[in-house]
Amino acid sequence: MGDLLILLPFALVMVAGPQLISAVLLTTNPRWRSDSLAYVAGAAVSITAVCTIGYFAADLARSAYGTTEQSAARRGINLAILVLLLFAMIHVFARRGRPDPPAWMGKLQTAGARFSFGLGFLLLGLFPSDLVTSLTVGLRLATEGRPWWYLLPFVALTLVLLSLPALTVLALGDRGRAMLPSVRDWMNRNSWVVSEIVLLIFVVLTVQKLV
Repeated sequence: MGDLLILLPFALVMVAGPQLISAVLLTTNPRWRSDSLAYVAGAAVSITAVCTIGYFAADLARSAYGTTEQSAARRGINLAILVLLLFAMIHVFARRGRPDPPAWMGKLQTAGARFSFGLGFLLLGLFPSDLVTSLTVGLRLATEGRPWWYLLPFVALTLVLLSLPALTVLALGDRGRAMLPSVRDWMNRNSWVVSEIVLLIFVVLTVQKLV
């Protein structure tokens, strides 16, 4: 259970940045309910798929070695995890505080469900820091011999965080919608700090497994 709980902060890395900002912008859409749901659904598919790929890749690598070679396989996977984490830190740092949003964000106020689903799928599945994070979660759980379903709480928490803007508007109406621009601006300025702290913690934990 400790391995499960320690992976949950990775959910913050998944949504910090354009992922949550996109969810905020979707609430300004007249079809915000269906579009927000489609966005989260697309994210659910891609996150689960990437985590599963990482999990079974590591599980296959472990099973390919004999009993005496298991420790070497585990060390190799942990080295791969460390490289992925360092790459994610570099990527997050390089993108910090970008003032100009991507051009596609302007489409979110008029996006349909298909566009929203595709955006959720691509942004949470193929955005470099999210791709690395999801792979790392799958690799780590398989390396520690945990069952596949341990991925699900991480996926669920990520989706809950991604749903917070829509849930806020659903609960508070226009008052909630008025609050979200401040949240968006804070995320745009400071989300990279949160991500770097979480990633650094996992770098330290991974190094401890290697020494």
